[in-house]
Amino acid sequence: MKFTRWFFAFGLVMASAFGTFLLSACGEPAKAVRVGSKDFTEEFIVGNMYALLLEANGIPVERKLNLGATPILQEALVSAQLDLYPEYTGTGLLTVLKLPSSADATQVYDAVRDAYKKQFNLVWLTPAPMNNTQALAMKKDVAARLGIRTFSDMAAKASELTMIGPPEFEQREDGLPGIQKAYGDFKLKRYIAVDPGLRYEGLVSGQADVVVAFGTDGQLAAYDLLVLQDDKHLFPPYQIAPVVRQQTLDAYPKIAELLNKLAPLLTDATMQKLNYEVDGNKREPADVAREFLRQNGLIK
Repeated sequence: MKFTRWFFAFGLVMASAFGTFLLSACGEPAKAVRVGSKDFTEEFIVGNMYALLLEANGIPVERKLNLGATPILQEALVSAQLDLYPEYTGTGLLTVLKLPSSADATQVYDAVRDAYKKQFNLVWLTPAPMNNTQALAMKKDVAARLGIRTFSDMAAKASELTMIGPPEFEQREDGLPGIQKAYGDFKLKRYIAVDPGLRYEGLVSGQADVVVAFGTDGQLAAYDLLVLQDDKHLFPPYQIAPVVRQQTLDAYPKIAELLNKLAPLLTDATMQKLNYEVDGNKREPADVAREFLRQNGLIK
């Protein structure tokens, strides 16, 4: 009887061990990589590109797009609620790290790469050549009538001007407060805070005189706007790149190779065109992203 009980117990232990071996050998379901984005067109497009590229190469993905502004996504990465998202080197430098500005693209990238790794254990992959720098733009006839071509000109006439842009631009270190610090403590007639997608509509309809723009906005060319010269070189370069948790790269080392292949294709002209496909032609960001990746042979 004792032998029977011992044999039965030994059998249970072996069965459990064998089951564990099978689970380990077969592998548990792979954990999805959570891909995020901020809350504007370019981020939707690039975030979808990242997700589609990973999925096409066998990496499971959970999309967490349109999460909000930089502080929300940065916190999500640090707290392990997100695995990667597209960020801009200039935003990382000024908004997250609060370091001094620089006009040197390589210097800015090196600074954010090193500081993010040291402080947060986050990895910046290869940046794209595009520069989605902060900008201010006006209708050419309005700018000519007021004699405005530079940020300094705009600051001198600020009390007569209404500016329209995203809500966070009014508060961000690399937004309106930064311009006021660099170009004099001017005060606008009014700042209209709107959803990023409504900025240009407000400008061309005459609700505002100046629009908060970005270097890769498709509407700049579509509406033939004048981009004001940042004559004191306030804004740093804003190259886009994936920021990834180190633990995620450890689990899926292929991520770096896949996303780095995409980077050199994202030029200013390319992103202006892709952004306008969404903002101007009202196409879905995921469709625009998929078409671009197929045209460039990155997915089938």
